[in-house]
Amino acid sequence: MSIRNEDKASILIEALPYIQKYHEKTIVIKYGGNAMLSDELRDAVISDIVLLSLTGINVVLVHGGGPDMNDLLKKIGKKSEFINGLRYTDEETAEVALMVLAGKTNKQLVDKIGRTGGRAIGLCGLDGGLIKATRHTDAEGTDYGFVGDIVSINAKVIEDVIHRGYIPVISTVAHAEDASGVYNINADTAAAEIAVALKAENLILLTDTVGVLRDPKDPSTLISEICTDEVDGLRAEGVISGGMIPKVECCVSAVNGGVKTFIIDGRIKHSILIEMLSEEGIGTMFTKA
Repeated sequence: MSIRNEDKASILIEALPYIQKYHEKTIVIKYGGNAMLSDELRDAVISDIVLLSLTGINVVLVHGGGPDMNDLLKKIGKKSEFINGLRYTDEETAEVALMVLAGKTNKQLVDKIGRTGGRAIGLCGLDGGLIKATRHTDAEGTDYGFVGDIVSINAKVIEDVIHRGYIPVISTVAHAEDASGVYNINADTAAAEIAVALKAENLILLTDTVGVLRDPKDPSTLISEICTDEVDGLRAEGVISGGMIPKVECCVSAVNGGVKTFIIDGRIKHSILIEMLSEEGIGTMFTKA
């Protein structure tokens, strides 16, 4: 179906106030899940990022790499394990995370941005002391292996890349402050910490669902807005569970740090542009109590 030139112009005019609103502001986008598996969705995500960058918006891309991690672990005969939505990371898995996330996945994204007309530089948490962490703990004393809790973000490393006109593409392995080696950091958590450190305007998490659902099997039960003081109750009800737990926790952290935060469906083509440059809005928005 062809679109008339007048309609194309109307779409651009509708986007104008949003482009003006976000001009020279920083937006952190966390990219992961099935949007990384589909070539079509990957092309759409990267095109959105390049377009936003070319309009004068400072885009920071923080990425996961679960599918690539799972593939390599399977090849070496190692089973992927998850506890409360976090990947259990023994020493061998930590080495795989460094190799895959800071290597293959990161550089493929940098290359894709370049081929789409943007300019990107790949970073990981080890570069310039970007992310420093200690071993992750919880109230139950659960062993997560080499999973880290972030203790500091060196925002200047990212800001220097932005000021030179590049899109920072960040993989979330971190310098271990309390041990030798590296820690694997949940990408949602890292994206939230980075957004707060940069005083970003927005944090957008691309996921494999339309947002937070009251019934995980029914997309029509989308909760379009969640206040931070509602989260404990939703978790007690089981509405927030599994892999959604760390996502929501990082949303609360970002909102408390002054960053507007959204969970949107990465399986929808150009969902980033729909969220940022139109009146529609999609997914779940988090607001402060």
